[in-house]
Amino acid sequence: MSDAWLVVGLGNPGPEYERTRHNVGQMVLDELASRSSGSFKRHRSGARVAEVRLGTLPGGAPGPRVVLAAPTSYMNVSGGPVAGLVNYFDVPLDRVVVVHDELDVPFGAVRLKRGGGEGGHNGLKSITKSLGDKDYARTRVGIGRPPGRQDPADFVLKEFSSVEKKDLPFLLMDAADATELLVTTGLEATQQKFHSPAV
Repeated sequence: MSDAWLVVGLGNPGPEYERTRHNVGQMVLDELASRSSGSFKRHRSGARVAEVRLGTLPGGAPGPRVVLAAPTSYMNVSGGPVAGLVNYFDVPLDRVVVVHDELDVPFGAVRLKRGGGEGGHNGLKSITKSLGDKDYARTRVGIGRPPGRQDPADFVLKEFSSVEKKDLPFLLMDAADATELLVTTGLEATQQKFHSPAV
């Protein structure tokens, strides 16, 4: 079993989806890759992959080896590529992190958890089914609930509002910070830093 982590950023392929709310996981992945000068290459598992060192360990040593992966499949069939990457890189389940959009977290907030339900998120459902286990970590990037009676399925496939776009870079940085901290210091310390008492 390798000592690498697998960090998966969820989204849909193609330019029409690139800046939509559903693709915020892949936006966070791009932020992580740019911090570590990583470049993505196509992988036979059906994903774009960049192998990097992420963050710094306590004491100043370089952070762990991390495989950043963006499935090139549609969101609702992300599980196949993720299972393929887990097998190819021999990553244990407790070193798998999925970064995804989260309706149940307010826009601008980041929450982390391990396991639990998928909350109707088709990408997570597909990953859980393919891995046969839901006990992987998630970086939940808050996009908030749709206004009025708008269908959540339509809401997630729209771009962020003009007001949200101003704050989006900060949200992506926070989610990248949280993911980096998760792989270097663990889930509990990261939750303490990013979860406010009110939530």
